[in-house]
Amino acid sequence: MPKTRDAGATATWRRLPGAIWAIGFVSLFMDISSEMIHAVLPLYLVTVLGTSTLTVGIIEGIAEATAAITKVFSGALSDWLGKRKLLAALGYGLAALTKPIFPLAPSVAWLIAARFVDRIGKGIRGAPRDALVADISPPELRGASFGLRQSLDTLGALLGPLLAIVFMWALSNDFTLVFWIAVIPAFISAGLIIVAVKEPKREAPVRKVRMPLSRRELRRLSTSYWGVVAVASAFTLARFSEAFLVLKGQDIGLSLAFVPAVMVVMNAAYFLSAYPVGALSDKMSRTRLLVAGLMLLLAADLVLAFSSGLAGLALGAALWGLHMGFTQGLLATLVADTAPAELRGTAFGMFNLVTGVALLAASVIAGLLWDATGPTGTFLGGAGFTVLTLAGLLLLEARRRRNSVAR
Repeated sequence: MPKTRDAGATATWRRLPGAIWAIGFVSLFMDISSEMIHAVLPLYLVTVLGTSTLTVGIIEGIAEATAAITKVFSGALSDWLGKRKLLAALGYGLAALTKPIFPLAPSVAWLIAARFVDRIGKGIRGAPRDALVADISPPELRGASFGLRQSLDTLGALLGPLLAIVFMWALSNDFTLVFWIAVIPAFISAGLIIVAVKEPKREAPVRKVRMPLSRRELRRLSTSYWGVVAVASAFTLARFSEAFLVLKGQDIGLSLAFVPAVMVVMNAAYFLSAYPVGALSDKMSRTRLLVAGLMLLLAADLVLAFSSGLAGLALGAALWGLHMGFTQGLLATLVADTAPAELRGTAFGMFNLVTGVALLAASVIAGLLWDATGPTGTFLGGAGFTVLTLAGLLLLEARRRRNSVAR
């Protein structure tokens, strides 16, 4: 008689479906491409094209807000079609096709257009991909599944700036050639999702959604879901684009070739924490992990506000990455937990719309603070928003516990 394996004794990552791994590697290659560009783009804008840090903040905010708005419609469309992979593949393909615009752009307007179209691709793929992960992952491994995808995505975000450093050094700060090299992994990602990811078969019948964005359907999204959206929005206001971490590196005097090391440190901490925290969230209170993430963000803001040397910059970037690992995959897991299966695409879309608007506001505020007060004021402003968010989260948790006791 063959020996049976105890699933409980098997490492969690071995129990995850193969499609989760495939989606993770799709994210990895696209992030290598995107972060190679993103790691040097703020410097290119400021040092080569002579734009202000406020302009950088506006560009980053508009780019992410564009992605967030697009996610609403792509998520709803995936619910209406009952298909996730088609839209995810379309989004990755569009992002790959727009990557060559970056080395060809002769002006700020072209770069804004490139970021805009690239983020439309991100918006098209984002909500359907997250809904696809929720559809594929077993409920008892949902935190681990989102954590793994986020971890592989962040590994790409780690390798992207590292490669940017290598090529900037080897190519004597040739921004254009580095942008061209970044095109390659984007096309690998687009090809991988077409070949290696398959639409899952739904075992149980799911209610047909005719108008996902109608008032009637949106009312089916629970109070718990909207509570997750509110918490995530507050989180987003408390942080801003990682472009300001890059600018902090330039502010303390790092050379152009090594400024992207800031993103390497941040993403290393993000990569190492995202999957363990996701797996841990399947076994303990997710609210406690969110509180821990906020405390890490507060520490990062304070270190970055007052540090003027390399050690402080590295510590602040690492704390920032840990905060991302403790919160981003977990918030996606909470959306999947609280949304009906037939409305997961819409739920992720609405979630990303609201948080995208918050990120736009946060990035513009950060740019204004930087121009007015420098990096110290920017990161202290982030710390202030973090304290308010922490207080709000603790109040919501206390109210939830009182309601539970009353029942």
